[in-house]
Amino acid sequence: MNLKMLSEKNIILGVSGGIAAYKSVELLRLLQKAGAAVKVAMTANAAQFVGPLTFAAISGHKVFKDMFSGETDEPMWHISWAEAADAMVIAPATANIIAKLANGIADDALTTLMLAATCPKLICPAMNIHMYENIAVQRNIDILQSDGFIVVEPGDGELACGAYGPGRMAEPQTIAGQVAACFYLKDFAGKKVLVTAGPTREPIDPVRFISNPSSGKMGYALARAAAARGADVVLVSGPSSLDIPAGAQIIRVVTAAEMASAVFENAVHADIVIKVAAVSDYRPVAPAEHKIKKSQDKMSIELEKTVDILAELGRRKRPGQVLVGFAAETRDLEINAVNKLCAKNLDLIAANVVGDAGAGFAADTNRITLYDAVGRREELPLMDKDAAAHHLLDRVRELSGR
Repeated sequence: MNLKMLSEKNIILGVSGGIAAYKSVELLRLLQKAGAAVKVAMTANAAQFVGPLTFAAISGHKVFKDMFSGETDEPMWHISWAEAADAMVIAPATANIIAKLANGIADDALTTLMLAATCPKLICPAMNIHMYENIAVQRNIDILQSDGFIVVEPGDGELACGAYGPGRMAEPQTIAGQVAACFYLKDFAGKKVLVTAGPTREPIDPVRFISNPSSGKMGYALARAAAARGADVVLVSGPSSLDIPAGAQIIRVVTAAEMASAVFENAVHADIVIKVAAVSDYRPVAPAEHKIKKSQDKMSIELEKTVDILAELGRRKRPGQVLVGFAAETRDLEINAVNKLCAKNLDLIAANVVGDAGAGFAADTNRITLYDAVGRREELPLMDKDAAAHHLLDRVRELSGR
């Protein structure tokens, strides 16, 4: 998660009256750690869950909770704070505050402040599943989106009421990333970007499969970065426990065949295709219908090739479409990467050595070298995968003529 864009930004954190208000304390810390100056405004109901003193102590500023409290020399908090804000985020955003904002109601400190703000505004819905799915709440969220609000979708999970489903406030890390995304140049606006990520699994029997250690982190970082820069992103992901990148549409698959089908269907509409997924090259010819019992000292499994997704993308590539591949190698990095670049009709390939300290599968950082079709080579230092994703997108932007 790259939050460097938050450095020296003035952020207003709004807190409304939901049990998820305790997560807002962590969000405050994340924003501050990234270098942002954060002030907090909260509703009276929010103070029933987390006291204003907590936010005041951590932020270093008085909390704006009452239009007429007289706690500051600023007689018009809602104007001075709104004018100074670079972004505002309400987390959690209850059904009540969503309804007020959708209808222009300003009857307390937080709603008045939001109406006075002209900076990017984000809301993070958090409520019971039935409340969240209520047609009135969904209508109000649609209104806010049409008014320019950024909605950080809630996740699925166990809710405070004991129900399970959508309505759980997005995690603080996800929200902080969305706030940071407000400040990226939208240089990919209008572009459709297809990203693949994660491993595939080829079944041997109902409980065993052939796979690899890919976590999906690099692909998810690229999807997150492209969405932050304004792209319309589709992420085709193999099995992964990572959070869905904000702003991306995700298609989940398991096998190489499923990934191929999803990729070919969506590549037709994509301006940029970035294939990061570690796809199994072979699969069992005849997966067992039932679990194979350990009865023999040795066992052989006949394998057959899976479809070469990247080669087929290269064959189908249309004029103007940018195709990017990845190469994870154990030796002869440059030779193997350049051969793959040429053989599969790529515009750019990102290569790294598996086993290098801090790079490769499952790591939060990567050390990649970029090779393009006109012979340029760029070796990047070790950096976190979000930073590497943005660097790669800078090269893609040049290739796509932007």
